[in-house]
Amino acid sequence: MSLFEDSGVQPGAVAVDSPYQAPFDGSLALVDLPTRAPRTGVGNRAKLRKVRDQLGNVQEALYAGRQYSVLCIFQALDAAGKDGTIREVFQGLDPSGVKVASFKRPSARELAHDFLWRTSRELPGRGRIGVFNRSYYEEVLVVRVHPEFLAAQYPMGSPEPEGLWPMRYRAIREHERHLAAASTVILKFWLNVSPEEQARRFLDRIEESDKRWKFSARDVYEAGHRAEYDAAALDMLNETSRPWAPWFVIPADDKPFMRLQVARIVLHALQALPLEYPRPDVADSAEMDGIADRLRDQLKSGN
Repeated sequence: MSLFEDSGVQPGAVAVDSPYQAPFDGSLALVDLPTRAPRTGVGNRAKLRKVRDQLGNVQEALYAGRQYSVLCIFQALDAAGKDGTIREVFQGLDPSGVKVASFKRPSARELAHDFLWRTSRELPGRGRIGVFNRSYYEEVLVVRVHPEFLAAQYPMGSPEPEGLWPMRYRAIREHERHLAAASTVILKFWLNVSPEEQARRFLDRIEESDKRWKFSARDVYEAGHRAEYDAAALDMLNETSRPWAPWFVIPADDKPFMRLQVARIVLHALQALPLEYPRPDVADSAEMDGIADRLRDQLKSGN
């Protein structure tokens, strides 16, 4: 199968018109990864509130119809704003239909399985929205920058890099294509923060006492590998952005702008689905009509 395999028709594939969508032909270049918003963030918070209200209405139809599931994946470097974006975009939605799963350093049990195993257990069911704060993409980002982590995954010796990364990209593409075929809408967000803004946010965490809990010296150490992370991210985006599982590269230096763009993409994707509320069959409708008549009589009699 060629790298840019024919997608065919996927039930979970929806078209979202966004200038931040990564191309599907592997042509994305480093200069195409924006960090700054093209305009100021004036009014973006109010706009986000309106989009959230619309999201709530569409989510109700998604949950009631149980036809599709939605998987939103967030990847970024440290201090890019993943946690805040997830909180701001999805707050106010019915919590029974939304689940956020965060993936940190894998446990010994998780390392004993293939790299897709731990995230597969958290996939959303039909009618629900699943949000991954980091994901299996860590296995082609952090692990690629730090190949020493592979020793815990391959006790008998790691595969050669020339074969390992293409193998993982292929596994991810096939995994996501399978999910899309099973009516899962996949939306992937790379929140792209500049080195300068990242450094400012690290400094804020140190200087503000109520933010110090967020700071880790390890984050600054990882920032020193920026060139390697940019290269790994570019490969990841080019190898795995497909019509059934698109990547969106969102400028992350302006948080209100970033959150608004993410919310709009999620909203437009859900609005593109042929969502329908379930319709009762004839027998159920007749039963409900009878119950309604009895309830009206009860209210009239005051009993």
